[in-house]
Amino acid sequence: MLEKFCNSTFWNSSFLDSPEVDLPLCFEQTVLVWIPLGFLWLLAPWQLLHVYSSRTKRSSITKLYLAKQVIVGLLLILAAIDLALALTEDTVPAVRYTNPSLHLATWILVLLVQHSRLWCVQKNSWFLSLFWILSIFCGTFQFQTLIRTLLKGDNSNLAYSCVFFICYAFQILVLVLSAFSEKNDSSKNPLSTASFLSRITFSWYDSVVLKGYKKPLTLDDVWDVDEKSKTKILVSKFETHMTRELQKARRAFQRRQRKKSQRNSGARLHELNKNQSQSQDVLVLEEAKKKKKKSGTTEDFPKSWLVMALFKTFYAILLKSFLLKLVYDILTFLNPQLLKLLISFASDRSIYLWAGYIYSILFFAVALIQSFCLQYYFQLCFVLGMKVRTTVMASLYKKALTLSNRARKQYTVGETVNLMSVDAQKLMDVTSFIHLLWSNLLQIVLSVYFLWAELGPSVLAGVGVMVLLIPVNGVLATKNRAIQVKNMKNKDKRLKIMNEILSGIKILKYFTWEPSFKNQVYDIRKKELKNLLMFGRLQSVIIFLLYLTPVLVSVITFSVYVLVDSNNILDAQKAFTSITLFNILRFPMSMLPMLISSMLQASVSIERLEKYLGGDELDTSAIRHDCSFDKAVQFSEASFTWDHDLEVTIRDVNLDIMPGQLVAIVGTVGSGKSSLMSAMLGEMENIHGNITIKGTIAYVPQQSWIQNGTIKDNILFGAELDEKKYQQVLEACALLPDLEVLPGGDLAEIGEKGINLSGGQKQRISLARATYQNTDIYILDDPLSAVDAHVGKHIFNKVLGPNGLLKGKTRLLVTHSIHFLPQVDEIVVMGNGTILEKGSYSTLLAKKGSFAKNLKTFMKQMGPEDEATVNEDSEEEDDCGLMPSVEEIPEDVASLSMKRENSFHRTLSRRSNSRRLKSLKDSLKTRKANILNEEEEVVKGQKLIKKEFVQTGKVKFSIYLKYLQAIGWHSMFFIIFGLVLYSVAFIGSNLWLSAWTRDSTMFNSTNYPASRRDLRVGVYGALGLAQGVFVLISNLWSVHGSTHASSILHKQLLSNILRAPMSFFDTTPTGRIVNRFAGDISTVDDTLPMSLRSWLLCFLGIISTLVMICLATPVFVVIIIPLGIIYVSVQIFYVATSRQLRRLDSVTRSPIYSHFSETVSGLSVIRAFEHQQRFLKHNEMSIDTNQKCVFSWITSNRWLAVRLELIGNLIVFFSSLMMVIYRKTLDGDTVGFVLSNSLNITQTLNWLVRMTSEIETNIVAVERINEYIKVENEAPWVTDKRPPEGWPSKGEIQFSNYQVRYRPELDLVLRGITCEIKSAEKIGVVGRTGAGKSSLTNSLFRILEAAGGQITIDGVDIASIGLHDLREKLTIIPQDPILFSGSLRMNLDPFNNYSDEEIWKALELAHLKSFVAGLQLGLSHEVTEGGDNLSIGQRQLLCLARALLRKSKILIMDEATAAVDLETDQLIQTTIQNEFSHCTTITIAHRLHTIMDSDKVMVLDQGKIVEYGSPEELLKNPGPFYLMAQEAGIEYTNSSTAF
Repeated sequence: MLEKFCNSTFWNSSFLDSPEVDLPLCFEQTVLVWIPLGFLWLLAPWQLLHVYSSRTKRSSITKLYLAKQVIVGLLLILAAIDLALALTEDTVPAVRYTNPSLHLATWILVLLVQHSRLWCVQKNSWFLSLFWILSIFCGTFQFQTLIRTLLKGDNSNLAYSCVFFICYAFQILVLVLSAFSEKNDSSKNPLSTASFLSRITFSWYDSVVLKGYKKPLTLDDVWDVDEKSKTKILVSKFETHMTRELQKARRAFQRRQRKKSQRNSGARLHELNKNQSQSQDVLVLEEAKKKKKKSGTTEDFPKSWLVMALFKTFYAILLKSFLLKLVYDILTFLNPQLLKLLISFASDRSIYLWAGYIYSILFFAVALIQSFCLQYYFQLCFVLGMKVRTTVMASLYKKALTLSNRARKQYTVGETVNLMSVDAQKLMDVTSFIHLLWSNLLQIVLSVYFLWAELGPSVLAGVGVMVLLIPVNGVLATKNRAIQVKNMKNKDKRLKIMNEILSGIKILKYFTWEPSFKNQVYDIRKKELKNLLMFGRLQSVIIFLLYLTPVLVSVITFSVYVLVDSNNILDAQKAFTSITLFNILRFPMSMLPMLISSMLQASVSIERLEKYLGGDELDTSAIRHDCSFDKAVQFSEASFTWDHDLEVTIRDVNLDIMPGQLVAIVGTVGSGKSSLMSAMLGEMENIHGNITIKGTIAYVPQQSWIQNGTIKDNILFGAELDEKKYQQVLEACALLPDLEVLPGGDLAEIGEKGINLSGGQKQRISLARATYQNTDIYILDDPLSAVDAHVGKHIFNKVLGPNGLLKGKTRLLVTHSIHFLPQVDEIVVMGNGTILEKGSYSTLLAKKGSFAKNLKTFMKQMGPEDEATVNEDSEEEDDCGLMPSVEEIPEDVASLSMKRENSFHRTLSRRSNSRRLKSLKDSLKTRKANILNEEEEVVKGQKLIKKEFVQTGKVKFSIYLKYLQAIGWHSMFFIIFGLVLYSVAFIGSNLWLSAWTRDSTMFNSTNYPASRRDLRVGVYGALGLAQGVFVLISNLWSVHGSTHASSILHKQLLSNILRAPMSFFDTTPTGRIVNRFAGDISTVDDTLPMSLRSWLLCFLGIISTLVMICLATPVFVVIIIPLGIIYVSVQIFYVATSRQLRRLDSVTRSPIYSHFSETVSGLSVIRAFEHQQRFLKHNEMSIDTNQKCVFSWITSNRWLAVRLELIGNLIVFFSSLMMVIYRKTLDGDTVGFVLSNSLNITQTLNWLVRMTSEIETNIVAVERINEYIKVENEAPWVTDKRPPEGWPSKGEIQFSNYQVRYRPELDLVLRGITCEIKSAEKIGVVGRTGAGKSSLTNSLFRILEAAGGQITIDGVDIASIGLHDLREKLTIIPQDPILFSGSLRMNLDPFNNYSDEEIWKALELAHLKSFVAGLQLGLSHEVTEGGDNLSIGQRQLLCLARALLRKSKILIMDEATAAVDLETDQLIQTTIQNEFSHCTTITIAHRLHTIMDSDKVMVLDQGKIVEYGSPEELLKNPGPFYLMAQEAGIEYTNSSTAF
C-alpha cells in the first residue's frame, strides 16, 4: 500500500547490505516524517488544555517570541509552496501532497502553542523542544539521501530538495532559539522561566556558579525557592493529609488499647483464681513488680501514619521520578549489549565499518539520555527530600506551639530541638534513596536474566553466593543498627549535659565544678567512642564483603562455566559482557545494606516524630472566653493539675474578679500562686470546673523570658511602634537609666535568654512588654521580686498601682512585697492550692485570719530589729497580741506611702536631676530622627552576639593537616598503602582475565589443557581475594585512626570551652556552641571518615582505569589531557560555589533551631499573648531562607554532575571510536577490556567530585571545631604559685584602686574602688541597677579580670594564684538558683567530697530536710533539667545548702532572697546569721532591711563608692543611703540600739 502511496520501494533489506548504506526514500518520507508529527499532535491538546486551566496574566511580547513565530510562519509559507509545487506537477505520488498538507496544519498548531505560552511563566514548552529534536533527527536521513541523489547528478527532484533543505535549516534555527530562556520580571528565580534544554542541562544555574567562583556567595545571591515550595504552602497541604491519617491511626490505636485491656483483664482473672490463697502483701508486691515491668516496656501511641501522609502530599514528584528512574534502569542494560556488538565487531572482520561507527554513536547517545534521566531524577529526589524536611520542621514547630504541658514534660528542650535537627535530616536523607527499593530489585532481576543468556545456568552459582551474602550483610546491618540506637541515646545524654553545662556555666565557674562535669561528659563520650569503634569495624567487614562479592561471583561463575562442560570456552565477548553485567549488579547489591540501614534509622526517627506530632494538644476547653460577661475573670469549682498522674495542684477554687480591679495574690512558697496563673492561661490539665475570662491577656512570668534581639524588639513584641506610648512605658518601668548605661540604648542587643542583663532588667523588660500591649487583663507573676526596693516602688506607682499606666485594667499581681498590699482592691490568700481567704486589706486584718497572723510576724521582725517602724505612733502591742487601733492603720499606711511617694519623687529629681532624664528622652528622640536620615553607626559594644563567623574561600590546608594529624601519620600511611595494593590487584585481575580470554582464540574446546585452565581460575581467584583483604586492612586502620581523631578533637574542644572566659559565653549563643558538640562532632564521628575512605577508593579507581585504557591504546593519552583539563576546571568552579552554599546552609540553619528552642522555653508567654501566628511566620521565613540555600546546593550538585557525566560519556565515546578506527591492530579481548572499564568511569568520576565536595564540606566541621579549640582561655586553673595551707584563715579583703570592664571595647564598670573589709565583717552593698554591684562579686571570683588595681585576700593578691585555688575558697549564693539534671546529691556535691551526714546537716540548716526526707528517693531524687520540678524558693534554699556545705571564710550573697516569700526569707537570714557568723560576708541587697544589721554598708553609684560606713553613721547624715532608706520606709530612731 505504501509502495503505491510513494510510487517507489518502501523497504528492501539489500539497501543495508553494502558498505554504502542508505534507507529507501519512501520510508524516509512516510514513517520518519510521521513519527514527530504524531508525537506533537498527541501531546499538543493536553498542553493547550493545561495552559488554559493554569493561565496567569499575559506577559509582554519579546524579541525571542517574535523570532520564533516569524520562523514558524516562514515554515508555513514553505509548506504552502511545497503543496503548490506538488499540485502543479502532472503525475505526483500521493505522499507529495499529503505531507505538505500535514505540515501546514502542524505549523499552524505550533504557532498556536507558542502563542499560548505567553500566558505561562515558563515560555518554552518541553514537548515542542522534543518535537524539534525528533523532527531534525528524523529529517537527517532524508537530508543525506537527497544530497547523495544530487551528487549523483539526478536533478529530477531539485525544487522539492531545495524546499526541504531550507525547511531543515529553519527547524535547526528554531531549536537553537528554543534553547534560550526568556527572562521574566515577576519571578526572581530563573528556574521558573528556564527553557527545556536549559533545564535538563541545568544551564540556568551557570550565573550562580560564575558568581560563586568570582566571590564568595552571600544570601542575596541565592534565589528564593518558587512559591509551590514555600513552607506555608507545603505545610497547609501536608496538614490536610496529616489530620486524616492521624485520625485513622488514632482509631487503630484505640482498637489496640481495647484488645490489650481485654487480654489483661482475662489474665488478671486467671491469676486471681490461682492466687486466692496468697496473702495480701504478696499481691501488692506482684502489683509493684508489674508496675516496674510496665514502665520498662515500650509505650504505645498512634503509629505508622506519617509516611502515608507524606506520600499523599508528595505523590506527584514520586511518580515523575519513578518514570525517570525506570527509563534509566532499562537503558543501563543496553550498554552490555552494545559492548557485546562492539566486541564481535572487533573480532569479526566481515562486519562493515559503518556498523562500528553507529555502535559508537549509540553508545554515546544512550549514555547521554541516561545522564539526563539520572540527573533529573536525582534533582527531583533531593528536592523531595528537602520538601519533606521543610514540612516536618515546620509541623514540629507548629505542634510545639499547641503541645500540652504533659506531653512537653517528656522532652527536654535539647531533645525537642534534636527532633527538628537530627530526625528531620534523617528523613530527608532517606527520601532521596526511596526509589532504590524497587529499582534495585529490577536491576538485579534484569542482570541475572542477561547473564543467563550469556553463561547459562552456571550463573546461578554466582547469584547463589550473592544471595547467601545478603543475610550475612543483613545480620551485620541490624547489629550496626543496634549500636547506632545506643549511640543516639548516648549522644542525647551528652548533649543534655552539654546544654546544662552551658546554661549553668556561671555556677560551674563560681563553684569550680568544671572537672566534675567534664568527667561526666567524658564518661558518656567514652561509651560513644567504644560504640563507634564497634560500628566502624562491622562497617569494614560489610565493605570487605561488598568488595569480595563481585570478585567471588565472577570467579565462581567463570570457574563453574568452564568446569561444567569441556565445550565451554571463555571468550572475550562472554567474559567482558558478563563483567559489565556483574558491575551493574554490584551497585544494587552494595546499595541494599546501606538502604536497609538508612531505612531502619529513618524508621526510628519516624517513630519519634510520630510520637511528638501525634502528642496531646493543649486542652483549653475549660477556659471560656466570653466578651459579654460581667466579671473579668471567674473561677467556678476549678480544679487543675500539671499531670493527671500527680496530685491536684489547684483545688475547687471559686473566685470572681471584677473588671478594673487590682488583685494581689499572696501565700507561702509552693502554695500554688503561680499555678493559679498558669491555670488561667490554659497551661494546666483540667480536672473539673471551669474559668471564664473576658477579654485579652498579657502575662509577666516569674522567670522572665527574653528573646535574642534588641530591647526595643522585646518590648514591642511585634506590635506597631507608638513613640509617645513607648517612651511612657520605658519611663514607667524605670528602664531609662538602664538604657543610658547600655551601649546602643534600646537598640542594644540582648543575648540568648537575656544573658547580658541583670535579673532586675530582665524582669522590667518583661513587664514593659506586657504594659506596651494593650490588653484587658494583666497577669503579673511576682514582677517585683528581682528589683531594688525603690525601683519596685517606682514601678508599682507608675505601672501597677491605682495611678499607674494600667489603671482601669484588670490586674492580678502575685507578690511577696507586703507594703503594697494596702493599695490593692482585693487580696487573695492562697495555701496548698486552695484559697484560704480573700477580701480587702482592712477586712482581712479585721478577720484576724492567717493573713493577719503572717503580717503580724513580719511587723514584729521589722519592729525591734531595725527600729524601723511602719508607723511612728504605733503603741506597744498589748496582751491580746494585736494593735489596739487596727482600724487606723490602713489609712495611715496609705497616707504614709503617699508622703513617701512625694519624697521619692523629690529625691529622684535631686539624685538624677531631671535634666538628665529629659536629655535622655531627647537624645532618644533625636537618635530616632537621625536613623531616618542616615544609617546609624553601631555603638561600640551594642552588638552583643557576634555574627556567626562564616569562613569563606577554600578551607585552609592546615585544617586538613590538623585532621590527618589527629588520625595519626602512621595510620594514614597504612591506609593509603593498603588501598594502593588493592588497586594493583584490581589492574592485575583485569589483565589476567584479558589474557585468559585470549586462550579462546588459541585453543578450541577439545584441546584446552586442564592444568592451564586451573591456573587461570586459581590466579584470578587469588587476585580477587587480595583486593578484598587489602580493602579490609586499610578500612580497619582508618576506623581506628578516625575514632582516635574524634576522641582527640572532642577532648580539645570540651576542655577548651570549659576554660573559656565568661565573656565568651555572654557573646556566643548556647545554640552555637551546642551545634559544635552536636552537628560538627557527629560529622567528624560518622560522615568525614566515610567520605575520606570513599574518596581515596574513587581516586585510585579512576587512576587504575585510565592506566588500563592507555595500556591498550596509547593514543588515548591525547584525549585524556584536554578532558582532564576540562574536568579539573569544572571541579574548581563548582567546589567554590558548593562549599559556600554548604556554609550558608549551616549558618541559616542555626537560627531555625535557636528560634525553636527559644519558642519552646517561652511557650507560656507566647500563648498568653496569643502571638502563635507571628512566631509561626517567623519560623516559616527562617526555614525558607535555609531552604533556598539547600535548594541551590542540590542544584549545584546536579549542574556539576551533568557536566562531568558528559566528560565521562565522551571518554566512553572516544575510547569506542578508537576501537573502531584502530580496528585492524586490536583484538576482541582488548576492546572488551578497555570498554568494560571505561563504562565504569562515568560513575566513578561523578562519585569522585561528589566525594571531593563532601570532604570539603565536611572538613568545615573540623574548621568550626578548631575555631572553638582556639578560643582564648581564662587564666590557668592552678598555677605554680599555690596559696598557703588553710588560706584564707582570716578572710580580710582589700581593694586598692580596682578597675574592671566587661569586654575590651566597653567602658569601665568599676572605676577605681578602694576599701578594706576586715575579718568576719558583714558588708551590705547597695546601689541602683547598673551601679556595679554584681561586677564586684564577679571581680572577686575573677570572672572579670582587673583592668587596673588589685584585690588581696589575707595578703595574697588574687590575680597571682590559679582560678580554682581562688574560687574554691569563696562561696556564693547566686541570684539565679541554677540546678542541673541529676540527683539532688549531685547538685550539692558533684565530687562526692562530703558524707551523707554532712549533706543532711546542710539540708537541715537550709530548712529543706523535711522536704527531702519526704521524697521517695531522698537524696537521689532526680532533678529535671534546670530544676523545673522544684519551686523557685526550693531551688534558692538548695543553693543555700550548697554554700553551707563549703564552709569557706568568705561568703558572697547576690540578692539571693529575691524570689522568696517573707517566711523563707526570714529562714535564710537567720541561718546565715548563725552559720556564717565567723565569715566575712558580702551581701548585695535589693531590699534594704536585709542589710540593716550589717557592720558596714557600701553604696555604689556608677562604679564608684559614694558612701562606706556603718548603717547608723550613714543614716545620720542625709546622703544617698539615707534617701534610699527613707523611700523604703526605714527610719533611724534609736541610736543607742546595738546592731
